[in-house]
Amino acid sequence: MTESELIVDFHKDAPRQGPGSTEETIRALELTGMANNDDLKIADIGCGTGSHTIVLAQNTEAYIVGVDLFPGFLDKLEHKAKALGLQDRVTTLAKSMDNLPFGNNEFDIIWSEGAIYNMGFEAVVKKWKNYLKTGGYICVSEITWITGSRPGELEDFWMREYPEVARASTKINFLEGNGFTLAGYFYLDQDSWIDNYYKPMEERFSAFLKRYNNSEIAEEIVKEYKSEIAHYQKYKDYFSYGFYIARKDI
Repeated sequence: MTESELIVDFHKDAPRQGPGSTEETIRALELTGMANNDDLKIADIGCGTGSHTIVLAQNTEAYIVGVDLFPGFLDKLEHKAKALGLQDRVTTLAKSMDNLPFGNNEFDIIWSEGAIYNMGFEAVVKKWKNYLKTGGYICVSEITWITGSRPGELEDFWMREYPEVARASTKINFLEGNGFTLAGYFYLDQDSWIDNYYKPMEERFSAFLKRYNNSEIAEEIVKEYKSEIAHYQKYKDYFSYGFYIARKDI
């Protein structure tokens, strides 16, 4: 199996494929003020196996398309939706987020939790804006500094990994300069990283390695995730995912 296939296998039965929580998804949804609107249409881009897609479906009457690059994740979402009787309102699309077949002014809400680093915040805002109706909302979580200063080695790390990391004010200014008005912002609690994402991940390491006979590629995947966890534990007071909720005005 390829590295990508192994990573999908590692994550597909996990409760989440990234930091977050049901409560934070609902909080962001409430900030749109649109949860009770009729005929709502939502795109959840980078949805993984649909932890937040399902929450959106359960807290609205919206029609939702869950978009992800990996069909293995979308199969899990389809199974969840069917088990909950949501299959008539939740559909899936296997596509890269930078090559979407959507039309202009198609959606009321575009959602993405912990996935837009694949394109970058600025590229996402500029491109996905076209898919939104005027008055619609973009709701995205994005790596954000949560302190005014931080260790130099941490800044160096994120400048290498994701140069668009910045304070919330920088992201908000960009949104406002591109036809959006901020409706709300908050950053994810540490529990959303540790209890909801990293602890369940650690619990899967042994079974994953056993399943693939401690192969070199499986060992390397686990090593990378252990390094990610250690990095977060060391620097968790300086960064998080910031959740940005903004209305398209023009």
